Amino acid sequence: MKKTLVLGATDNPSRFAYKAIHRLQQHGHEVVPVGIRKGEVGGQPIITDKTQKIDGIDTVTLYVGPQNQPTWYDYIISLQPKRIIFNPGTENRELEQMAEDAGIETMHHCTLVMLASSTY
Repeated sequence: MKKTLVLGATDNPSRFAYKAIHRLQQHGHEVVPVGIRKGEVGGQPIITDKTQKIDGIDTVTLYVGPQNQPTWYDYIISLQPKRIIFNPGTENRELEQMAEDAGIETMHHCTLVMLASSTY
C-alpha cells in the first residue's frame, strides 16, 4: 500500500480532500493529512507544521490551488515522494517542473477516480 500525504486536508466532509482521505483509508493506504487548519480527519490530527519531516511518503496528492502552493514547494520536494498527483484545479506547471527536476513523477489525475478504477 502507498503511504499518501494529502495536502489540503480538512475536517469538512463536503471537501474532496476529506473524501479522498476516507477512501484512501478504505483501500488500505496509510494517510498523512496535512493542511492549514488544525482539526481531525480519518481519526488523525491534521498536521499544520511545514517543518515536520515525514518519512516514506510514496504519493503526495494535492487539494491546494496553485495560488496557495508556493509556500508548500520546499516542503513537498523535501518529502521526496515517488509521485505527486495534481487533482483537478491544482495544476501548476512551476511545481510540476520542480518535482520533475527532483526526479519525482507527476500526474494530472483525480485520486478518487483512480481509487474507484483500481489504478491508484
